[in-house]
Amino acid sequence: MTKLAVRFPNWLGDAVMATPIIEGLRCLLPETSIHVVAKPPICTLLEGMPVDSFIPMPQKKNELTAILKSFAFDSGLLLTRSFSSAWDFFRAGIKERIGFKDHFRSPLLTHGLSLPVDEEHEHAVITYQRLLDVLTSKPHPIYEPKLKVSSNELKAAQKTLEAHDILPHHIVIGINPGAAYGSAKCWPKENFRLVTENLIQDPRVRVLYFGDKTGKPLVDEICARLSPRVINLAGKTTLRELMSFISLAKILLTNDSGPMHLASALQVPTVALFGSTNSIKTGPWAFGHVVQNKVACSPCYLRTCPIDFRCMTGITPEMVLNAIQEAICSSKTH
Repeated sequence: MTKLAVRFPNWLGDAVMATPIIEGLRCLLPETSIHVVAKPPICTLLEGMPVDSFIPMPQKKNELTAILKSFAFDSGLLLTRSFSSAWDFFRAGIKERIGFKDHFRSPLLTHGLSLPVDEEHEHAVITYQRLLDVLTSKPHPIYEPKLKVSSNELKAAQKTLEAHDILPHHIVIGINPGAAYGSAKCWPKENFRLVTENLIQDPRVRVLYFGDKTGKPLVDEICARLSPRVINLAGKTTLRELMSFISLAKILLTNDSGPMHLASALQVPTVALFGSTNSIKTGPWAFGHVVQNKVACSPCYLRTCPIDFRCMTGITPEMVLNAIQEAICSSKTH
């Protein structure tokens, strides 16, 4: 049996888009023993996935080599593109090392794959799966991003919602106003507040605001003095709890972010706001309604806008409310 180490991406959204690799490996190479090497939060994200083990990356970088050596891997699949990740596999003595030829690391790979020429016009979900073709010549479909949430996790989230007087007949709308990469990916906070005020005019609507500890001040500011039907969960959930709450939402309104990809992989409709990044490459894979103001300077991939932020300020609350209504109506027909 071949023992395979799969180095998963570090960023939440990238890791979600890479999840189809696991299903692909299981289907195409059923005798292979699959071991995921990833940062601890990504291991948490992938709980319940059909892998043989998780290898959380240690805080001390130099400890990883010894850990990988102890597993005596036959092969290594690098979903990351960094030089350092390829160096880790090389130093660990993994004989077969597969990955994209990027960041001057080709000499460290035994099977280097060129990036697609049209990478900016190909979804990352597809790009990741090009690596499967190096491992097998078997034809295969495009596998879908998928995540697992247990029934116990869903029950716990439902119990929390009930404590906030949110019942099954309510329309639960999740909102994620932050993004880890930088402010250039974030719609103005005033607009999130205006949309929320409009949404809760419907007495059936309940709004859940999400955010990590870094984004909590932003969410606190948006939610200040809003109706009790707006629940601020920023900084109060673990990653698994966030996944459970998103699973119970009718729709998620979000910037281009990790939670956007969580919702897509959990088959929850999203209204995704795009400005500085490329919705063709990293938009929601499924169940997504992308809203953007197409301008000449986008996508720029900058963390902060050096000019007038027209890509995001050009998205109006009316445009977003219409997209939410459209997404809700679409979800009723499926």
